[in-house]
Amino acid sequence: VTTIFKGFSGTALVKCYIMADTSKQSTFSSNSRHLQYKFQSKYRNHNYGQQTILFDNSGWPHLFDALSKNKFEEAKECYVQIYFLFIVAYGAERNAYSITAEKLNSLLDVYPEECQCEGRKVDCNNRDLHSVPAVSSNITALELNNNQITSLSADLFIRYRNLEKLHLQNNSISNISNRAFSGLRNLKKLFLSQNRITVLKTGVFRDLESLEWLILEENKIAIIRQKSFTGLKSLYFLSLLNNSLEHIPRKSFCLEMPMLNWLELEGNMISSLHSSGFRECTSLTVLALRRNQIQMIEEGTFSTMHKLIDLDLSVNRIQDLTPSLFRNLHNLKQLFDFSIYSLKHHHPILHFVLFFFRNISHNPLTHIYEDQFDNFVNLLSLGMEGIEIPNISNRMFRSLGNLSHIYFKKFEYCGYSPNVRSCKPNTDGISSFENLLANIILRVFVWVVACIICFGNVFVICLRSCIASENRHHTMSIKSLCCADCLMGVYLFFIGAFDIRYCGEYNRHAQHWMESLQCQLIGSLAMLSTEVSVMLLTYMTLEKYLCIVFPFHNYRAGKKQTLSTLIAIWILGFIIAVIPFWDKNTFGNYYGRNGVCFPLHSDLTEKPGARSYSTGIFLGLNLFAFITIVFSYTSMFYSVRKTGAKTARQSVFNREVAIAKRFFFIVFTDALCWIPIFLLKILSLLQVEITGTIILWVVIFILPINSALNPILYTITTASFQERLKHCLEMKWQKLGVKETRHSISMITTHTNAP
Repeated sequence: VTTIFKGFSGTALVKCYIMADTSKQSTFSSNSRHLQYKFQSKYRNHNYGQQTILFDNSGWPHLFDALSKNKFEEAKECYVQIYFLFIVAYGAERNAYSITAEKLNSLLDVYPEECQCEGRKVDCNNRDLHSVPAVSSNITALELNNNQITSLSADLFIRYRNLEKLHLQNNSISNISNRAFSGLRNLKKLFLSQNRITVLKTGVFRDLESLEWLILEENKIAIIRQKSFTGLKSLYFLSLLNNSLEHIPRKSFCLEMPMLNWLELEGNMISSLHSSGFRECTSLTVLALRRNQIQMIEEGTFSTMHKLIDLDLSVNRIQDLTPSLFRNLHNLKQLFDFSIYSLKHHHPILHFVLFFFRNISHNPLTHIYEDQFDNFVNLLSLGMEGIEIPNISNRMFRSLGNLSHIYFKKFEYCGYSPNVRSCKPNTDGISSFENLLANIILRVFVWVVACIICFGNVFVICLRSCIASENRHHTMSIKSLCCADCLMGVYLFFIGAFDIRYCGEYNRHAQHWMESLQCQLIGSLAMLSTEVSVMLLTYMTLEKYLCIVFPFHNYRAGKKQTLSTLIAIWILGFIIAVIPFWDKNTFGNYYGRNGVCFPLHSDLTEKPGARSYSTGIFLGLNLFAFITIVFSYTSMFYSVRKTGAKTARQSVFNREVAIAKRFFFIVFTDALCWIPIFLLKILSLLQVEITGTIILWVVIFILPINSALNPILYTITTASFQERLKHCLEMKWQKLGVKETRHSISMITTHTNAP
């Protein structure tokens, strides 16, 4: 049997196997090869439910074959073929037949030598033909792709009454007689794509009463005349993709095609849709209008499309979609952003589930109504990619209780639909659909950085409290700085804690979290820490600057003056942090614009008052403080060097080098922390797109740099502190040594006086 079958088409045998086994609703496979073909254009091979979709040699899926009503006849034909093949195999086994695979494959008497023949199919692809060759009249499939045919004359195919498939893709056909397809009453699929057709003559398809597919892609058709599609009573699929159509006929497009199910109009120049254009399209389930120039859709355009599955309106110029436009689509279950078509089993024959996929992405819509989707209670998927929704709210999606997939332009919109199973984009670089912190590395290091900051600053506070200092006023400033820096560690601890709390289901709580009091307080805590730290560093720098650059002015801040300044700095920092709470209309959700509750990045949706305030803080106060610190330390180093130049001692030179190193590291760490933040803020004001990942790294790693290093730079590395610490330790050791000596003498005395 294997030998006999070797010459046959594996696809035909597998197709018969599918027909025989479809009633069992089982998947199928071929031992010789898997049935993996490619869609043309946007279509792909998919496994829908349990049934794999089979593709024919044209590259289009057998989606409509699955829906055809004559499956019984096709199944019967397959059973006859299988029966015949087994008889042949049985006869060959008993030497009853002297038949070869080549003879079985050649069922035609006449066909050109340059063409290939398999069964009743003639393949004349890529043969540089200038006209349709003469072949036997009993052919069922004729392929003439990639040739040089320029015209189709009258009665050209009239002899081929059994022809079911006719392929004429990628020729140079520009003229088609209105009787070119006369007599082809059994033709089911006609492929005329990639030619030079500009007009369809009246009645050109009038004899094609069995035609199911008509593919006219990538031609130059600009006008569809009335009665151009007369006779297409069985047409199921019409593709006019990538032509030059400027409008749909006012008279119903489907009047001559009552069975039309799938209409492809993508890539044309259609500017408006009128209600009369699709009035008779009651059987239509797929309507693709992507990549046109549609600006106006008349009310009632889709009112008769009760079976509509996919309405693709993406990449047009639509500025307004009224909710009533889709009011009568009662079977609506999906508004989807991808051309993936679902199939389900119902008994032995496949059929489309009444899903509705709508793609309104990449249109200049200026407004989405709050009740836009109220009629779509069964909606499963919604695609709105490329659309700005400045007025987005939870109210828009409240009625979509069954929604499972949604597709937006921005990740921040996902939080307004908290119950969906999937949302795209699934991250903004800061947070993801599952977690508050998107990056696993940062989810770990947020705890590490928080621990370093808190431990370092608490350690310095304890040391400064235990070790007496000659300059108590400076010690007060250092302790105050450590307290401010420690708040940054507390902020990071809270972010890490809420990341753990929302782990795996962040989107379900995202909007509530960003609008919550906790997020506002945590964000204000980070702002308080940052601004108090900046002002304290500036105050301490200026104090040191006056002492070094003007040593004879005897300027020394007293205890009351220092205490008053520190209190004033904390009060000012607190005011800066809480001002955004005072007026929601001016500042909006100032701290809750992202998952980490820190207002570092600006965009078009930010309130003007919030943008101005944020700019004033980061590029006003903080930039001025940074410039002051850099200038002061530069002046201090110059003054020390100028004083040291008067002496030539090596000790003075070494002291200058030590001071220079320390000053350099102080300025360097400030620059490392603040320059990236200044640049980030400037770029965001210039509307340069900044990924959320960069913002997250800045908040977790760069912003806390000063908080982590300040204890080291201002305490542990200072010579005076090291000397006092050394002296304190020596005193402790001396006291410990005296106690041990006294204890030893006491023991000896006791032992000597013993009887």
